[in-house]
Amino acid sequence: MRLRSVAAGLPSRVVGNTDITELIAAHSTGCFDGDLDAALRTVDYYLRYAGSERRRWLDAGERPIDLLRKAANSALAQADLSVDQIDLLIYTGIGRGFIEPGGAYHSAAAIGLRNAHCFDVLDACMSWTRAVQITESLFRTGQFRHAMIVNAEFNLRAGGVVFPHLFRIERLAALESTFPAYTLGEAATATVLSAEDNEPWEFRFISRPDLAPLCNVTLDGYDGYCDPSDKLARNGVGIFTSFGFEMHEAGAGEALAVFEQLAPPTDEVAALFTHASSKRYWQTMADKVGLGSVIQHIYHETGNVVSASVPAAIASALAAGRLQTGRRAVGWVGSAGMSFGAFSFVI
Repeated sequence: MRLRSVAAGLPSRVVGNTDITELIAAHSTGCFDGDLDAALRTVDYYLRYAGSERRRWLDAGERPIDLLRKAANSALAQADLSVDQIDLLIYTGIGRGFIEPGGAYHSAAAIGLRNAHCFDVLDACMSWTRAVQITESLFRTGQFRHAMIVNAEFNLRAGGVVFPHLFRIERLAALESTFPAYTLGEAATATVLSAEDNEPWEFRFISRPDLAPLCNVTLDGYDGYCDPSDKLARNGVGIFTSFGFEMHEAGAGEALAVFEQLAPPTDEVAALFTHASSKRYWQTMADKVGLGSVIQHIYHETGNVVSASVPAAIASALAAGRLQTGRRAVGWVGSAGMSFGAFSFVI
């Protein structure tokens, strides 16, 4: 399987850390029990500690489907393929407008794909990585030649799973389950893959379902589909709830273990792409495995763009000329679930 192209569509509104603390102040003044100014300083400290500087959100008049379409058209042009040559479309990630049918069908219609088989893959921030692995497996059947993987991670809209709910906090302890929301950015990406006689991709995964309560967006009636946990729906049903500090702490060992299982030839790796959950965290992890000098960070520019993190970073590296044809790259992701994945490929 060959990676033909990756493109990202970023919204135009630039949101800095100060904008985040001002939003919290605007929504929490009058209801916060304690020293709100001290709480805002705590948020600002943790944002800067993680390496956050800015993120991109939709501006007035911008729509996810338009940015997805723009990314898809750019990826097709880079791959020198027409819409009629794409025979598989997979929609991935958390951001979506539909439970039925899959988001792939509406995306295919918007892009103009007429010959593509369509379905969705939903696996939190691991979604894109899982979709790439599935695509390679499907290519081996000989039924598909060219595939596109798309996502549209736009979760900051008014009334959505984050905004404005999590900018209204009533006590300092609420940051335990709300802070990761303040790091989120928005992005659409499109990846084109082809069934070619290229070096095989290698994937390794570890799952820790016992850690599933640490990061969730619940639906009405969710409690009938799981065992009880006091962490589920801590911020309300349908509202993003993430214990990010605990996730990073609990997941470090598993993330290192899955990287060791992959055992890539580190001296050959030209670029490392990770989940954009924290610049400091992943830089530390990269340093531990000897790839600190080749990690490609986007977190400080885009924020945490969820399942779009790795493809957006690849698109950025390719555009800047930091990854050349014939060079080896490694992907490394930790995700809600929890799941941990590492993969290696030659561009």
